[in-house]
Amino acid sequence: MTVLATADQLAAARAARAAIRAGHSAPTSGVAVGLTQANLISVPADWAFETLLFAQRNPKPCPVLEVIEQGQVESRLAPGSDIRTDIGRYRVWRDGELVDEVTDATAAWEEHPDLVSFLIGCSFTFETGLVQAGIPIRHQELGRNVPMYRTAIDCTPAGRLSGETVVSMRPIPADRVADAVQISGRTPAVHGAPVHIGDPASLGIADLSQPDFGDAPEVREGEVPVFWACGVTPQAAIMASRPPFAVTHAPGYMFITDVPDAEYFV
Repeated sequence: MTVLATADQLAAARAARAAIRAGHSAPTSGVAVGLTQANLISVPADWAFETLLFAQRNPKPCPVLEVIEQGQVESRLAPGSDIRTDIGRYRVWRDGELVDEVTDATAAWEEHPDLVSFLIGCSFTFETGLVQAGIPIRHQELGRNVPMYRTAIDCTPAGRLSGETVVSMRPIPADRVADAVQISGRTPAVHGAPVHIGDPASLGIADLSQPDFGDAPEVREGEVPVFWACGVTPQAAIMASRPPFAVTHAPGYMFITDVPDAEYFV
């Protein structure tokens, strides 16, 4: 069943993208509430098949919502959008090294007009359901970016692409963990249920206060760290596999679509 966004939701999404296109740059957790957000990875055409195969072999961290063909920059999930300008911050990669962060990636497409882009589901999507259930989202409360960590869990390789799984973490009151699992589990297209609950060392995370991406968390008494697969995983694959060129979103700065979260409920 297709779920359509309301007029107010569409207005909020379009206003958010317009503000971003005009230069506003901030993490998007809690922005355009109720609408799906997405991670971005854009690669030269000769890396596109392996990127798609990598995503298909690792659907938990890399659930593909859309593939935008080379030469195209408008997402079907947001008519009138431009993926070169409508994300608050981009990362530019050369040979696996981060060489720049920009708020407008038009120059990258001018340099590589053959880029193929993948929009990948984001855990910000199910945060709406957590908030509606009265489960606190700490990074929203504190005005911070969600903490994200590289783990010791290897992804299934695909051709030249390999790397470890990245996870995002939210501290959840112990008596609400089961609810958080159930609510997020309704949306497998945007990572779904957690991959781990509790001891971060089990994931190879040595220090919870030192995330690899995003901001440091604040875990309070009575709360449990809960970890979800994260769409920053392709960036770990870029670092490990060193393609000659790539563009991604900056972690926490997502592409806002016109698609309601409920479209991905199961």
